[in-house]
Amino acid sequence: SHIMSEYVRMTDTERDQIDQDAQIFMRTCADAIHQLRTEAHKGVQSTQVKEHRTAVLDFIEDYLKRVCKLYSEQRAIRVKRVIDKKRL
Repeated sequence: SHIMSEYVRMTDTERDQIDQDAQIFMRTCADAIHQLRTEAHKGVQSTQVKEHRTAVLDFIEDYLKRVCKLYSEQRAIRVKRVIDKKRL
């Protein structure tokens, strides 16, 4: 409880800014992955290199999707709490 008393709560404005920044960052990452995917095979003739790059990009894209899902779940919890507070 001593630690909690020193804890400064974030404002809704700060939370909204974090949400906005997170969404921009996730879009930027998705765009970068897409761009890498289009450029990954240029000038490469080796099938093994192409398959490797495809696998790496698939892994990165999957990881980003899982991060986005986690973010969406956390945001949904926040929205639900706000709605519950308004009901009270």
